[in-house]
Amino acid sequence: MAGSQDMFDAIVMADERFHGEGYQEGYEEGSSLGRIEGRQYGALHGAKIGSEIGCYQGFALAWKSLLHGSAGEKDRKMKVLESLIGMIEKFPYDDPTYDRLHEDLDSIRGKFKQLCSLLNVQPDFKVTAEGAGLSF
Repeated sequence: MAGSQDMFDAIVMADERFHGEGYQEGYEEGSSLGRIEGRQYGALHGAKIGSEIGCYQGFALAWKSLLHGSAGEKDRKMKVLESLIGMIEKFPYDDPTYDRLHEDLDSIRGKFKQLCSLLNVQPDFKVTAEGAGLSF
């Protein structure tokens, strides 16, 4: 009777052991795949944000060059332009854990729209598979 009891315990314990081993293997594989997918997602969306900020910066620097040395109404435009450039320079490109990333990005977008309104420019920023850019 003791032999049959040991065999029954071995079967029950094997089920629990295989369940535990399967769970551990699945957890490790899922973690690995999650990191890979996370990196791909982060790289894609990071590149989009970088491209958007780069377009804003190029736009601002070009207009700063065009408006440089002007007086009068252009003083207000230059102040908004300098503010946008300052916001872009302070943007934390190298800190993905920055907790105000989206708020700062929204502020930059708002300042860009304000500048476009002052300059009477209608930009159309698009991010596509072919690339990102502004059109007017």
